[in-house]
Amino acid sequence: MESESPRKEPLASSFRDPSGFMYTEEGELFRQINRGYAEEYDLLMSSGLYKTLTDAKLLIPHEELADSERHSERGQGSEGDQCYKVIKPERVRSISYPYEWSYSQLKDAALTTMKIQRLALKYGMVLKDASAYNIQFHQGRPMFIDTLSFARYNEGEPWVAYKQYCQHFLAPLALASFTDFRLAQLSKNYIDGVPLDLASRLLPRRSYLNYSILVHIHLHARVQMKYSDSGSEASQKTKSQSITRKAFVAFLLGLYKATEALQWKQPATEWGQYYAATNYEDQAMQHKESLVAEYLKSLQPSELAVHDLGANTGRFSRVAAGLGFDVVSQDIDPVAVESNYLQTKKNKEKNLLPLLLDLTNPSPAIGWSLAERMSFAQRVDGKIVLALALIHHLAISNNIPLPMIAKQFSQLSAALIIEFVPKSDSQVQRLLASRIDIFDNYDQPHFESAFSEYFLIRESESISGSERTLYLMTRK
Repeated sequence: MESESPRKEPLASSFRDPSGFMYTEEGELFRQINRGYAEEYDLLMSSGLYKTLTDAKLLIPHEELADSERHSERGQGSEGDQCYKVIKPERVRSISYPYEWSYSQLKDAALTTMKIQRLALKYGMVLKDASAYNIQFHQGRPMFIDTLSFARYNEGEPWVAYKQYCQHFLAPLALASFTDFRLAQLSKNYIDGVPLDLASRLLPRRSYLNYSILVHIHLHARVQMKYSDSGSEASQKTKSQSITRKAFVAFLLGLYKATEALQWKQPATEWGQYYAATNYEDQAMQHKESLVAEYLKSLQPSELAVHDLGANTGRFSRVAAGLGFDVVSQDIDPVAVESNYLQTKKNKEKNLLPLLLDLTNPSPAIGWSLAERMSFAQRVDGKIVLALALIHHLAISNNIPLPMIAKQFSQLSAALIIEFVPKSDSQVQRLLASRIDIFDNYDQPHFESAFSEYFLIRESESISGSERTLYLMTRK
């Protein structure tokens, strides 16, 4: 009797789409395309749309496997083998989520989604999904990762992903532009985007004077509320007037321009101009850079990713990136992260990803069974971690004991490059100026003792021209 192929388990983030799913096998990532999506997948590939999008670096490329039968899933459903084809997408090294992006990252992701939708229409297709989670930053730019989001365009039908686009992109961008950037973090609580009625309530009255925001958020929210008791999306669709192709093209252009026109007026933040106000002399900064580079070189191979925590605008992230490492450059300050991203974009840096991170309250696992979106810790585990000019913020600003900090870093990093900043340092004195010094155990001996519990201290050296010390540690 011929043995059946083993059943493939969808990734936790890839179980909702009946068209197919992602799975891993022997450490490699694959996407199964189910037979129900065969016609639309073939149209995507034969129409020229796939080539246009991948050539423009808007869509993650893939290769089709000749041995799809070996990868097929048997026994799924009443129809037996549901596998039409198996593709192997180009792998994204660092996964990120919209609530971790800077303002311009979210805006660029939105514009990328709209560019894809407008191009798709020229080839007789539309996006059936406009989720922000379908965008990942890959090789320095936002790219669409869901090959199965394309459907055949039928003239007269409204864009099925319109509501999702507004909730995932337009609403958080508008809230950041008109109210406060911190409201973009609402997407962490709403996995399918910020509800439009909530966004409408939070936006100021002056936003009603913006025609695009009035139409796409305020009036859109009212339409949703009007039909919320009459059945669902299907009920709304039956009551919607058909839209001609010409009108659809104009609608998409208007939505693109509405997104493009949004701007964020950056607030003054505590650490947005950190390097301009630091007490480092040029000699000390250069010595620190050379030490970081030396320690990183000793941790080859560069296939290991580097997570720079408390990266500010990414000065030392770029030291690691220049050595060939893939770097995730993270900071709590939205202005610093925005500056970092704009610099990455300007310089066309392909192996550096700026992200927003509060290390004292990092991104949790969310979604169904707390598994659809990975936590910060799940994505960092086993990587190289840089923690420069960070320890005093954790220990003094946030009252976290050194042993707890050491334990947390041991759960994140295989190797750690960390800087100890003593109380005599002017930046620590700045933190202590507005509080009582209750930090009797914040000193270098206690620091080394706490971290030695979990790490081997391989190297340490004082940074010339300062009172700080840089350490290279590896997890026990």
